[in-house]
Amino acid sequence: MPEARSRQLPLPLQQPAPQGLAGFIAQGNEPVIAAAKHWAQGSGEPYLYVHGAVASGKSHLLRCTADEAWRQGRQVVYLALDMKGLSPAVLDNLEHGDGVLLDALQARIGTDDWERALFNLYNRLRDRGTPLLIAARPPSGGLGVHLPDLASRLASGASFNLKPLDDEGRAALLRAGAAQRGLDLADSVVRYILSRCSRDPGSLIQLLDGIDAATLAEHRQPSIRSIGRLLEQIQHANAPDPDYRDHH
Repeated sequence: MPEARSRQLPLPLQQPAPQGLAGFIAQGNEPVIAAAKHWAQGSGEPYLYVHGAVASGKSHLLRCTADEAWRQGRQVVYLALDMKGLSPAVLDNLEHGDGVLLDALQARIGTDDWERALFNLYNRLRDRGTPLLIAARPPSGGLGVHLPDLASRLASGASFNLKPLDDEGRAALLRAGAAQRGLDLADSVVRYILSRCSRDPGSLIQLLDGIDAATLAEHRQPSIRSIGRLLEQIQHANAPDPDYRDHH
């Protein structure tokens, strides 16, 4: 299916509601999942650094870890640093909760005010004993940090490389997520999804949320035809605005 995979669709759906770490498909990532579970319980390493390629599932892991902590009554903060409009002030006072999860760290490295704010946050968290979990694409040594003291702090804890799922793991993720939602995905439907959609864990879970909503509306289990209609709607939503294109 090389042609279909070359046109895989991004999914502009809302972020999925995480389901804790119980349903996270490890597939070679057992050490980082175990460390994340201990972190969520407040009994593990106080600082963890997770790195991995695009679409390896880092954001999904952090959201599931945050949900795991919330389920145990721990007040943790998840913050995606690649969100638009953020200023370094967003890091103020985060040390007063039970833990902080910073996603997409690479988005704020290389800017002096952000690096200084990150350095100060790290120190405040360490001084209060508040756990920190960071995710970024490169290992800490490959971030290109300008501030030497921040570089040394980021390299001071346990580091894990999150390996992306293969097709077997992605299929297992789809089936597990479908079961949580009361959906029945036939093998042919799973293959269809994997051949047509973005295959990172977060996008697959978002698609399941879209399938779940469509299934509730149609009062029937998902089929290739119904998923095809959903993907057509997604493709239409992603189409550029011709008026915008003509005038910009």
